[in-house]
Amino acid sequence: MADYRTIVVDGLWRNNTGLVQLLGLCPLLAVTATVINGLGLGLATTLTLVASNVTVSATRSLVRPEVRIPVFVLIIASVVTAIELSMNAYFHGLYTVLGIFIPLIVTNCAIIGRAEAFASKNTVPSALVDGLSMGLGFTVVLVALGGLRELLGQGTLLSQAHLMFGEGARGLTVTVIEGYEGFLLAVLPPGAFMGLGLLIAVKNVIDARLEQRAAPARHAVPAEQAA
Repeated sequence: MADYRTIVVDGLWRNNTGLVQLLGLCPLLAVTATVINGLGLGLATTLTLVASNVTVSATRSLVRPEVRIPVFVLIIASVVTAIELSMNAYFHGLYTVLGIFIPLIVTNCAIIGRAEAFASKNTVPSALVDGLSMGLGFTVVLVALGGLRELLGQGTLLSQAHLMFGEGARGLTVTVIEGYEGFLLAVLPPGAFMGLGLLIAVKNVIDARLEQRAAPARHAVPAEQAA
């Protein structure tokens, strides 16, 4: 039986696509100028991961090993095309902002990697949980980096929320710093690299502290058994 808790923790934290595997960095760094941009691309990537993982897992017994990679790419490309057309129809403003990075989801190494390493070897429920966890983990990094860059670059959060949530969401924009002239570096590519580096550093610090807390407990168990 699959350990769903382990799958979820791996996707969200231990094996996070953006902070640990460092895959999909091109869209991660390119579109995260705002929270909404990051959220939009993150949800599209999550939907792609879930749909492709489930499809690959459901058809794994029908696909010969010799052609599995072309079949996986075909599945992913079909899913991304459907998502791209849907976004163009229902979220055209956001689709225009994200531009080429929506169809480029097909080339995201994390998606083909999960199809090959996990979905093709596990059941449909496990593949679904894995795709959802990996996608949400990637989305959290996109949103966090977008929020950091938007805050430093514009002094706001949830700018252009109407692109995703409709005209009624224009009032969701939060001005954190009144009269802020902006920090240009934050919204430029170097700012994206520095922001991602900061997020990775924070994760490493948290992991190190968790390891330090767990170490005494691991050493105490053998001592108690010896007694």
